[in-house]
Amino acid sequence: MTAPKAAGAGRVGGRPGGAGARWGGPRRLGTTLLIVLGAATMLVPIVWMLSTSLKPSDAMLTLPPRLIPEHPTLAPYGAVVRAFPMVRVFVNSIAVAAATTIGQLVLSSMAGYAFARFRFRGRDVLFFLYLATLMMPLVVTVTPLFIIVRHLGWANSYAGLIVPPMFSAFGTFLMRQFFLDLPRELEEAAVIDGASTFTTFARIMVPLAGPAFATLGIFSFMASWNSFLWPLLIVSDRAVMTLPLALATLQGLYPGQTQWNLVMAGTVISVVPMIAVFLVAQRWVIQGITASGLKG
Repeated sequence: MTAPKAAGAGRVGGRPGGAGARWGGPRRLGTTLLIVLGAATMLVPIVWMLSTSLKPSDAMLTLPPRLIPEHPTLAPYGAVVRAFPMVRVFVNSIAVAAATTIGQLVLSSMAGYAFARFRFRGRDVLFFLYLATLMMPLVVTVTPLFIIVRHLGWANSYAGLIVPPMFSAFGTFLMRQFFLDLPRELEEAAVIDGASTFTTFARIMVPLAGPAFATLGIFSFMASWNSFLWPLLIVSDRAVMTLPLALATLQGLYPGQTQWNLVMAGTVISVVPMIAVFLVAQRWVIQGITASGLKG
């Protein structure tokens, strides 16, 4: 007697030997190759930046260009440190980025909670109008924003660098989506226990929104750390200069031609802290983005 066929043995794509198995391997291999190719494409500029930062000045015009320096040196990094007060610039950048991030977390979480839980006339219209500002580039709003800041007397000050970026439509949207996904029963239980609205928000909802706070915090800190256009317009005093502005001065530091090894060395100095922060917090970033997109 012949043995009965195993269940599902002849199904297409169901078990090994089917059409799905024949195509699964090549598809997976093709996907892997595309990912590797994309990663290599993104890493080439970073590797070239690091290589250029280790080259002496007389090797910058070598033809053909060499990816690996023949005589690597750390002299460009020393020149960058001596070109401007690096410690003061770093302190300025960290202080501005940290204050902007904290302010954005506070304001965006409160606004997102209000849009997610409070019911008032025109709420949805106001929210979509607020989101519409995401489609407006900074160059469109920078002139009226500069006029407002100048009339407030915030030019060449930390307030001018910190306060405007604290208001974020993206941050409000992110927090609103996260709060919408939290069950209302938690708030109802708090209200039954006599908690006020602010107590419910601060002691119940905020602790649960850790992934969203981590995601928004990383994005906000990186955006503030890398911001160039707004500090360029509002700051002319070296005492409040941030790192991107200081790096821009390297291109005109030496007459005749730009010392690209110095520019790349300064860029490496500015990029390394962001890479470290992202590597540490990437798990929370992924969790926050996933959770915020579950419910619209």
